[in-house]
Amino acid sequence: MQQFVNSVELDEDDEELATAEDLKQWLVSRDLLPRGARVTTADLRRALEVREGLRSVLAMHNGAVAAPEAAASLEAALEGCTLRARFAADGTPGLVPVRDDARAGLARLTAIVAAAATDGTWSRLKACADDGCRWAFYDHSKNRSGRWCSMKSCGNQHKARAFRERQRAPSAAQGRKARS
Repeated sequence: MQQFVNSVELDEDDEELATAEDLKQWLVSRDLLPRGARVTTADLRRALEVREGLRSVLAMHNGAVAAPEAAASLEAALEGCTLRARFAADGTPGLVPVRDDARAGLARLTAIVAAAATDGTWSRLKACADDGCRWAFYDHSKNRSGRWCSMKSCGNQHKARAFRERQRAPSAAQGRKARS
């Protein structure tokens, strides 16, 4: 899931899924889609809608205000990405896609989300709080308070910006006092 959301670097405009063939190769290489499946431009548009819908949900995990339209848009993009139960010969249950096209890959991704929600790890997957980055990351902090994909880059930039703003604030206040 994290790799899917991070298939584009927003701050560098670097898109891994630029074509339907790119999407097909991405899904096939991760065993989410059979090699012979057909992937169309419409499937690519759907996948990109799903990816950005998931990014919005991950931002909510990091304190962003819930946008009702984001969830509705994600659900609409996942329309037809259905799963059904399948039992192996030994009785082991699993979820498998109903279709064998690109929606099968997206259905498998939703199964990963469902499994993560069940095991408690879904809320730890977040989108970076830096609006220019929004990279998906797994919050390993004990208290689930991670906000940045990396403290070396986004976190450090945020802290430096906040420090500069604090430094400017007193001088502006002193300037107002001097004029009074």
